[in-house]
Amino acid sequence: MAKQKSYRVGFDLGGTKMMAAVFDADFEITGRRRRKTKGQQGAEAGLERIVQTIEQALDEAGVEAAQLAGIGVGSPGPLDLNRGVMLDLPNVGWRDVPLRDTLQKHFGCPVAVANDVDTGLFGEYRFGAAKGARCAVGVFPGTGIGGGCVYEGRLMRGAMLSCMEIGHMNVVPDGQLCGCGRRGCLETVASRLAIASAAAAAAYRGEAPHLFEKAGADLTRIRSGALADAMAAGDEAVERIVRNAVEWLGAAMANVVNLLTPDVIVLGGGLVEAMPDLFVDGVRTVLDERVMPSFVGSYEVRAAALGDDATVRGAAALAAETA
Repeated sequence: MAKQKSYRVGFDLGGTKMMAAVFDADFEITGRRRRKTKGQQGAEAGLERIVQTIEQALDEAGVEAAQLAGIGVGSPGPLDLNRGVMLDLPNVGWRDVPLRDTLQKHFGCPVAVANDVDTGLFGEYRFGAAKGARCAVGVFPGTGIGGGCVYEGRLMRGAMLSCMEIGHMNVVPDGQLCGCGRRGCLETVASRLAIASAAAAAAYRGEAPHLFEKAGADLTRIRSGALADAMAAGDEAVERIVRNAVEWLGAAMANVVNLLTPDVIVLGGGLVEAMPDLFVDGVRTVLDERVMPSFVGSYEVRAAALGDDATVRGAAALAAETA
């Protein structure tokens, strides 16, 4: 008798780390494996590493590939959603990687590939902070700023590509150059990289002594936790910088509210995890000041609830719905 196909794998292909999680029919995790991406090995070796990571998670769960009903993958960077191809994986150098076909051929089950922010928000919609929402918008400030939208149970997407690139909304005409090649994007004023750059300058000038003592003016050491600790220790300059970024984030989100009137706005990522009240309360305040008066009070702003599991949970749930 054939074994029932009742398990699904959710896979989070982060820029530097990847994680596979095996879910049973009730979406409980039965096995998990996390590894470094090691993109310098090239795309072919990277695909092999992805396959191995999934196999190791299956081994931990005691599940055979024949029992898989589907695999869902959340990947950063631009994707061809129709073909399941990673067009360009940022910071790793993989291009035109046939992710869906490779996994389908190896594991013999359907594979769904989506943007990692989309799958993270879908996880929050199915199991976390946006559960039951009619329209949920997610914003995840980190090195960049990712965005996603679930509308009436379905991820909003383009004909071929993912959408909701909130981080690349133009908020400062002729502003700073963004990594995307355009000027004035939200990421240039509200991402963790933008915040850390301004905080490093403040530390170097002697305006943030606690931050300087802990991290110096080294961008690689000024992480979300270091910023939160500096604020708690009394670095007013750091707090001004962070609050200014929250203002920009709220202003951009006000435009999104005016377009979509979401009933739930989910804020996630390392910055929000380190300073949830500041971001949630700050964005809510700006929204109330900037959206159309009739929209005030029509939304809730919530911190993400699932942490690192959001993407794998959302990817597995997406695989269940698209397989």
